[in-house]
Amino acid sequence: MEQTFVMSILADPLAVVRLSSDAAVPGWAEHGAFCSITRTPEELSIVTSCDAVPSTEQREGPWTAFMVHGPLNFELTGVLSSIAGVLARAGVSIFAISTYDTDYVLVPSADAERARSALATSGTCRFASE
Repeated sequence: MEQTFVMSILADPLAVVRLSSDAAVPGWAEHGAFCSITRTPEELSIVTSCDAVPSTEQREGPWTAFMVHGPLNFELTGVLSSIAGVLARAGVSIFAISTYDTDYVLVPSADAERARSALATSGTCRFASE
């Protein structure tokens, strides 16, 4: 039997921003309740509130974040796979972010209700507000 995850939907719409790999982390990046900053040799990616991002930046969004309630055990397998599979079958693209405690699945805000419905009816998750 698959595990059922408890999820919540974050209120603020998010943007995914791409900066050059050598860029300094800008001050606007850490505004809002959610922020993820990832640097690789190829890029600096920032996920933060849409309202915080200057219009001059290369970005995608708005995205709606679905948070899996944690903390999740590091030995637990298939969390993102089970959620991503449900959303793929519903035709919803995702952008996933994992933290030490949990996982976040971002979906285009235009698809948020379809994603919520697909997850709820699949039995993969239940929403904390229900």
